[in-house]
Formats: sequence, C-alpha cells, structure tokens
Amino acid sequence: MVEFMKRRTFTFGLAAAASAPLLPSLASAQEVWPIQAVKIIVPFPAGGSADVLPRIVAEALGPIWKQPIVIENKPGAGGNIGAETVAVAKPDGYTLMAAPPPPIAINHNLYPKMNYDPTKFKPVSILGSAPNVIAVSNKSGVKNVQELIAKAKADPGKINVANQGNGSTSHLTASMFEVMAGVKFNHVPYRGTAPALNDLLAGHVDLFFDNIASSLAQHQSGTIRILAVCSTERVEQLPDVPTVSEAGIKGFSAIAWFAIMAPEGTPDAVIAKINKDVVAVMKTPEVRKKFLDQAATPIANSPQEAARFIASETKLWGDVIKSANVKIAN
Repeated sequence: MVEFMKRRTFTFGLAAAASAPLLPSLASAQEVWPIQAVKIIVPFPAGGSADVLPRIVAEALGPIWKQPIVIENKPGAGGNIGAETVAVAKPDGYTLMAAPPPPIAINHNLYPKMNYDPTKFKPVSILGSAPNVIAVSNKSGVKNVQELIAKAKADPGKINVANQGNGSTSHLTASMFEVMAGVKFNHVPYRGTAPALNDLLAGHVDLFFDNIASSLAQHQSGTIRILAVCSTERVEQLPDVPTVSEAGIKGFSAIAWFAIMAPEGTPDAVIAKINKDVVAVMKTPEVRKKFLDQAATPIANSPQEAARFIASETKLWGDVIKSANVKIAN
C-alpha cells in the first residue's frame, strides 16, 4: 500500500492564536498595526476558491483594520510567481499570501529550481478546506466511478483529464487516483479552474478532479456530473453522492485548503495580530455562511496548528508525487 494512504486524519476547530505575554516593543507594534494598506497576493487566477475565499475574509477584515485591503492575483508557474513576490516582500505584514497547497506544500517536490524556499514563509492561519470531486462531462457517458475505472482500463491514456495546472491539487489528485485504481489518464493542464471547467462543460475534456466549490452549481444544474467526493465522508451539499472510498478505492482522500502566509522575518506580534483578527471574523455567522455557501469548511486555526498541518500535507503530496512518478519541467 502506497505511503500516502497512511495519511492521518486531522480535525480542525476554530482556535485563537496563543496569547503569550509580549515584550513592550512587540506589543506596541501589534497595537498600531496596520497603519497602511494591506496587500494579499493570490498566486492563482481570479474566479476559483483560492481567489474567492480570501476576498470574503478581506471584506470582513476591512472594518477591523480600517485600512484598504487589496487582493492581487499574480498567477503563473503553479503559483510560484506570486509566492516569489511575497517571499521577497518587506516582512512587515503589509504583503501576505493567500494560497492553496501548490506554492507552499507541493512545488518544491516538482520544480527542479525555485526562487524561494516555501519553508521560510510564516504561517498565519488555514482559512478553510474543501474536498476535491470527480466531475465528468455529460458527453463522457460515465455514470459512476466503477464505469470510469472500467473505461480507463479498456483504453489506457485515452481519457482526457483536465487540471488547474501542473502540480495543482487537481493534477495530483488525478495522479493519486491513477495509482490507487491502476489506470492511466491523459493529463491536460490549464491556467486555473475556470478554463478547465469551461472545457469540461463543452466536452473538450472528459474528466476533472475539481474543487467542489467550482463544480457544485454545474452539477446541480445538470451540465456536468459529480461521480464522487474525495473526502473521507460525504458532504452536506451532495448527500446522495458517494465518497471515492465508498465507490471502491478504499482510503482515498484529497482536499484543497487555503492558507494565509507571511514573509520570513515578519514580527511574531504582527503574525499574532493578523491571526487574532482572522479568527475573529471567521467565527462570525456571516463569514461562516459565505464559506459554507462555497462548499468550504471554515477553519481559522493558530499559526502553530497551521504549520503542523502544512507539514503533514507536504509529506502527503510528496508521497503522491513519488508514487505516481509525477514530473514537470520549469
């Protein structure tokens, strides 16, 4: 059994950052921050969950911080371009990154050369998580996971599977499925969720291991079909749709998550301030509802909890990359 099947189950809860006493100078820095606009870099295109969720949080933080909060999309190289921008930014809390796993927990296992070290970022909080789903085009004729496996085994490499870009969680989730189901797909990378989903709707590709938030409305309208969810349990929004494990691939689990990160050297007092405010807004019914409307589970944990979770996900996806022999070039 491949190593990534041994992944531990993590339970998230709303948790405030530890409130250890601060030195006077740090406490003062925490009290006055922010005194100018805050920029949050999203290293992926607009439209997907990686873009929508931090915008929800930024809107709620505005009245607390009383400063402009600018969301800037800076996509490219699987999230590396945006991450590089944040890595070299002044470590004062005024440039942050909101990102799913690739630039934080995946890309260093894939890219032979990167211009930043993902382990140097300082975690602020995991905002939320959402399972991936197996979505198929209505033109595919596939009605369930077992039919998908049978079709893939009958014609190895003939089923076109879209992904959000090389090294994305959708790409690696498809690779995990290949290993565990004993099949082979033809991977078709796109520049983000929207163009991949558009081609799935048009029937130009057969399959997409998408984030649930992007595919849910299309499934409900009947324009695509979600065969299974990639979480360990069924989700509230799709009570009649089985998990991949229930559909026959035991132990299969793949989620997307969305973290706020700060550059190396950002003062602990500023990290604590940002975390405290993020946790506060994530506890509000309004923000929680907006996350749930996006089929995302609100989390908002402490920097320490975020760091431990990112470490576990780094190992998980590293094991997937090794087991599936996933390779990409710069």
